[in-house]
Amino acid sequence: MEAVLGPRALGRALLERQLLLGRADMTPLRAIEHLAGMQSQAPNAPYVGLWTRLAGFRPAELAQLMTERAVVRTHLMRNTVHLVTARDCLAVGDLFRALHAQRFASSPFAASLAGADLTELLATGRALLAEQPRTRAELGRRLGERWPGRDPASLAYAVTHLTPTVQVPPRGIWGAAGPAAFTTTEAWLGRAPEAGPAPDGLVLRYLAAYGPATVRDVQAWCGLTRLAEVAERLRPRLRAFRGPDGGELLDLPDAPRPDPDTPAPPRFLPEYDNVLLSHADRARIIPGRRRVPLPPGLGGTGGTVLIDGLWQATWKLTGGRGGAALRIEPFTRLSAGQAAEVTAEGARLLAFAAPGADPADIQIAGRT
Repeated sequence: MEAVLGPRALGRALLERQLLLGRADMTPLRAIEHLAGMQSQAPNAPYVGLWTRLAGFRPAELAQLMTERAVVRTHLMRNTVHLVTARDCLAVGDLFRALHAQRFASSPFAASLAGADLTELLATGRALLAEQPRTRAELGRRLGERWPGRDPASLAYAVTHLTPTVQVPPRGIWGAAGPAAFTTTEAWLGRAPEAGPAPDGLVLRYLAAYGPATVRDVQAWCGLTRLAEVAERLRPRLRAFRGPDGGELLDLPDAPRPDPDTPAPPRFLPEYDNVLLSHADRARIIPGRRRVPLPPGLGGTGGTVLIDGLWQATWKLTGGRGGAALRIEPFTRLSAGQAAEVTAEGARLLAFAAPGADPADIQIAGRT
């Protein structure tokens, strides 16, 4: 008979696999690989995401990985920008080509290019990006010289979403600034993504980092469809459970599933953190069907707070480095013990994100 896992058991399993029950003694490269990538739509968000997961993490470690091309920022899961290892970019990138093409085809950019020779457009765009990294504005201007009368933004959008590309530093470097400039994956990493990889390995890695989960959960995370047949193919290697609603959950047999009463310390998450975005049913970590905020910007100055394993507050840094202040907005009333733990963790966040800031300048809304 299949064991039943309640929301709290699922939540603790997710936290453990996401390195959020205790900071892991793991290199940033290994952590990014373990997590199967990190959301990087806000380019500085992964720095806070790694700080909250890893013992002794320093921004320079990730910056070095980016400049050495060991990790890259590229459109993958859900057609959004993710930070992944170079190895993963090459190994699984081709899985998402059809998804990216589908999303492009339904965009207004595609409509404005009706009748254009996309094969010629992509070949020309690839050559321009391989020559040197370019912003979409610059790429659009160059392509517009070849296709006068066409919308330059649409021309550039087509190339950057239908061609394997990466965004290059200094964008994504902590403390630096730079526009979103693209080059081809092949030009940046020395070879093109592998053609036609099977999705089986990706599903197994999702379960290792996010399980136990349903097939719908896997599809919500990656944006791919028709993964039920993949799950059936993998079933001899998996263990089945029942979720709170009686539905089937799949998992790796030996993956960690901590006791539901395992203490969960407060954790400050960045914008867009995948732990909040990667399930069709998010009840294991988000109470009350609350919508995850997806603000614009570079990231690293605001996000969400997990309290007792659930998203129970938001946080925001205001002011400059030396004069930075941390403001925390809980959704529920915190006990004195919870407030003390959140404040202590907030002081560690201040020391990381705003060195020199006064750790006393932390305010929890509703508390004096």
